[in-house]
Amino acid sequence: MDNPGAPTLRRPVRRPALTGLLLSLALCLFCLLPGKARAQTPSPLSEWQYSAGVLLRSKFENPLPTWDVSVGAATSLQPRYVGSSEYHVQPGINLDVRYKDIAFFSMGEGIGVNLLRGENFRAGVALGFDVGRDQDDSSQLRGLGDISPAPEAKVFAEYTLFPVVLRTAVRRGFGGNNGWVGDISAYLPVAGSERFFVFVGPTATYADSSYMRRYFGINPNQSIRSGYRQFTPGSGFSSAGFGSSAVWFWTEHWFMTADGAYQRLLGDAADSPITRAHSQFTLNLSIAYRF
Repeated sequence: MDNPGAPTLRRPVRRPALTGLLLSLALCLFCLLPGKARAQTPSPLSEWQYSAGVLLRSKFENPLPTWDVSVGAATSLQPRYVGSSEYHVQPGINLDVRYKDIAFFSMGEGIGVNLLRGENFRAGVALGFDVGRDQDDSSQLRGLGDISPAPEAKVFAEYTLFPVVLRTAVRRGFGGNNGWVGDISAYLPVAGSERFFVFVGPTATYADSSYMRRYFGINPNQSIRSGYRQFTPGSGFSSAGFGSSAVWFWTEHWFMTADGAYQRLLGDAADSPITRAHSQFTLNLSIAYRF
């Protein structure tokens, strides 16, 4: 499981040569790593958790560092699929590279550019990855076939009404689900010091009918193979939830993050024959080094 972008309220040591090397490696890793280690959807965490603290940097760091780089390892306890009552442990990596407030490569946010930016806002585009779904992940998916992994484009915007950060993002899958998904969320810091930060906030997700049919629908052929009744979901709010993210720097460079998220499936997502649990949660832990 990839780790959300950790709050970046501390100034890293600047090492341009090493940072440039890490950025090159990051781009190679994004192309070569399996889908579940990339910026991914369906996401087990709230959308805002992948960028918690990023927009607030300018209020604590002026000027922003030229390069901000962290790398580490992570593990996550998450459902086997959206709607599953079964859980598994998913290992992964944490890699986050940011150039000023202009461009970023993040295992959570993807590869992106902030096209509009200011002290209280940012907006831009990013390329992530829809990991799809493998019917072998659970016995409840047998006969439904796989949902192919595919690239996913995203447009996002954030605005600060200090201390609250408001966020919206719209994603479009190209292949796989071929659908549109929108997220609205907000978060704020509830605790903080020089080495410890905690953010909390809600999120809600709206999906179009194409996305809903791929992840929650049962077409006639799938019904014959799986034994499930036919089900054709429509567009609507598919989930709402709440998350928290905490980061602790125990040295100048080493830090730990802990993330938790609760999700409640709504509407046709909750009514789907493959949905075994309306309420789901995710826990994520990581240890990383910041250059």
